[in-house]
Amino acid sequence: MKRTNYLKGLRIILAILFFVPILLYFIDFANILPEQMHYLLHIQLMPAILGGAIGIIIIQLLLALILGRIYCSTFCPAGVFQDVINRIFCIGKKKKKGSRRFNYHKPYNWLRYSILGVTTVFTLLGVSELCLLLDPYSNFGRIATNLFRPVVMGCNNLLSDLLMKMDSYAVYHVTISTVTAAGISAGAIALIVFSVMVIFRGRLFCNTICPIGTLLSLFSRYSLFRISFDKDTCTNCGNCEHTCKAEAINSKNMTVDTSRCVNCFNCTSSCPKDGLKYRFISRKNEETKKAVITAPVCDSNISVAEAKEFNSRRNFLTTSAMLAASVSVVSAFASRTVNGKKQVSHNEEKWDPLTPPGSISLDRFKNKCTGCQICVVHCPTQVLRPTGLEYGLDYMLKPRMAYINSYCNYSCTICSDVCPVEAIKPLSKNEKETTQIGVATFFIDRCVVSTKNQDCGACSEHCPTQAVHMVPYKGTLTIPQVNPDLCIGCGGCESICPVRPMRAILIKPNKVHKKVCKPKAQQQKKVEIDDFGF
Repeated sequence: MKRTNYLKGLRIILAILFFVPILLYFIDFANILPEQMHYLLHIQLMPAILGGAIGIIIIQLLLALILGRIYCSTFCPAGVFQDVINRIFCIGKKKKKGSRRFNYHKPYNWLRYSILGVTTVFTLLGVSELCLLLDPYSNFGRIATNLFRPVVMGCNNLLSDLLMKMDSYAVYHVTISTVTAAGISAGAIALIVFSVMVIFRGRLFCNTICPIGTLLSLFSRYSLFRISFDKDTCTNCGNCEHTCKAEAINSKNMTVDTSRCVNCFNCTSSCPKDGLKYRFISRKNEETKKAVITAPVCDSNISVAEAKEFNSRRNFLTTSAMLAASVSVVSAFASRTVNGKKQVSHNEEKWDPLTPPGSISLDRFKNKCTGCQICVVHCPTQVLRPTGLEYGLDYMLKPRMAYINSYCNYSCTICSDVCPVEAIKPLSKNEKETTQIGVATFFIDRCVVSTKNQDCGACSEHCPTQAVHMVPYKGTLTIPQVNPDLCIGCGGCESICPVRPMRAILIKPNKVHKKVCKPKAQQQKKVEIDDFGF
């Protein structure tokens, strides 16, 4: 084995060590993985930038300046996932003599730097929609959460049913409740865009669309260690160019565009004469300073095949743009249903989304959250649900609290622990128990005590702070009353209310979260919801 092959092997091992745990963490429906796994998400560059993790940002940029864009081929789950797609596409592909998988293309500098500039300006202005749509980590999260995780859960349920027929209960049946049509649409579109770009143009997303890739390219073009040609041993066979997923190698001119190279080392391992080497290059002896960006295209005779390829690329980019534009239309339609059931608005008036404890305020959460949905995956009571466009474009694909079947655990802080962007800031147990995200609102004209003269009191029984308590009503009947100074908006009352379709007690969101007094010890109650609740 050549020396350079070890670099590719090392890169693959590192990619597996980062990618597999992150993938498993997103599809872990049983919460069996250790909580510390979420630290792998905090090294992702876009979350680090939005979360203000200066140390992570400096380390990643220094790595790009010294070693090149190893982040894109090793640490980024979306980058490694694209390599997996590329590998799957190549399996069984007939390799004919002279066939070409990839070819050198000039970079779309005007496009990629424009996207980076616009994204930067929008982010500084507190508008995170472009980050949500273009962040590779968040797109991978939506694919894993909304596509891979339900498949794994479905397989688990099939296995559970099979084992039950054999009188074995080693695997339990799980309910797929947090997957929405809007989330599935977003995940499917991201998967299609990744797949089509990889199949036709390799790492086109990373080198043209992704603002993180473009940011790293500003440093990697001056990296101290880089791939370069050894003109004494190169035979101009073109193997390196045709295996370069980044389409950054011009074998005719013996140049490598280090701003686009993702250091996958496919080129060095494919070279039969070791004509490409990953090595230290000093500033004084740099041979490829202008490199591919200014290299002229010397082929004057353009073949019919090349002309068709150009048209195919143009059609592909047009199609991709149409797919991206359709996200809002599909999400707007899809967001009206959850698990096949039409969603009913909270009240006659339109209420804002209920944001999780630690998000501090609705505006802050809008500006910070990138919709990766890792909090949705790890919410133990599954009250976090991804949205479509029912709350507007600026809240698209971001989670909201939905007390459909359960409530937010009184002392649970898992969502704030796993959030890599700190859109949900870490909370202590005491801070969580005194954070008011909303206030219970009682509608007496819907309550069975008022409408049917029946005893109930389920909402009071399941309120951990006793903010909802029963007061005399008619005769021996009692009816709920809300003390807003104790209510934290956990949804224990709303989730258990038996009234349908519009529940008699709902949590009205606070645009800005508030602090409330902690109830006295004798008022606190351990809540256990049974099947009936009353």
